[in-house]
Amino acid sequence: MRIGMVFEGGGMRGLYSAGVLDSLMAAQIPVDEIVAVSAGALFGVNYVSGQIGRAWRYNQRYLGDKRYMSLSSWLKTGNYVNKDFAYYQVPMTLDPFDNERFKASSTRFHAVVTHVASGKAEYALIEDAFDQMEVLRASSALPFVSKMIQLDASPYLTGGDYLDGGISDSIPVHYARQLDVDKLIVVLTRPASYRKATRTNPLYSIVYRRFPALVQALNQRGYHYNQTLDQIETLEAQGELFVIRPSAHLEVGRFEREIRVLESLYNLGRQDGQNQINPLEIYLQT
Repeated sequence: MRIGMVFEGGGMRGLYSAGVLDSLMAAQIPVDEIVAVSAGALFGVNYVSGQIGRAWRYNQRYLGDKRYMSLSSWLKTGNYVNKDFAYYQVPMTLDPFDNERFKASSTRFHAVVTHVASGKAEYALIEDAFDQMEVLRASSALPFVSKMIQLDASPYLTGGDYLDGGISDSIPVHYARQLDVDKLIVVLTRPASYRKATRTNPLYSIVYRRFPALVQALNQRGYHYNQTLDQIETLEAQGELFVIRPSAHLEVGRFEREIRVLESLYNLGRQDGQNQINPLEIYLQT
């Protein structure tokens, strides 16, 4: 039996997913394929490297550090989340990511990115997190607060400029189901009642006027997101997949910096994950 897992993004709301994945790691839930987007990709790689608690640890330690993410970083570099510190110094030196264990794992990890010229989602197989750090960075390069990231063409990528994968495929369930998995676990960062607003933003057409396909994807994101949630609920009711979502509503912004709020979110993820272990094991065995 092959098991897949999907992590959506959501900026700092992804710390809910970090809590869930820590509980699932502690329970030794095996996974063959992971498809993750944006913050879900940044935190989800720790599932493959087996580093319980790492995502929360380095965020707790560095969220108040202007070198990690800040308005000053955005003004100086064009990136609110600082490229050199957050994506290179932290995982390679300050709170080392176990890239060797990641590479040796039999679990395949796919990161979703958005091709700017086409506005379409592309799915990169991450075989070496350090060598492909720019792909992971692109997966979480949020509009307005991130520079476009240029990636070379590869068997998985067209090549060119990329932005956040959540623009084009916020919850990559459809792609995950194409990976020949028998069971699929979906970790969401919003409670069951949530639906995204479907209004358009005129700033998209101004800032990204040279990229009409991207503007269209941005303006249609809410519609596609809600459509995917409807599909997930239908598949969940049919027993086709297993969903873990927040059991309580917490007001957490995409760029939330309040540690107490984020700790509550992470702990909610851990608790929800623990509470779902028995039902999940039953789902995986049937």
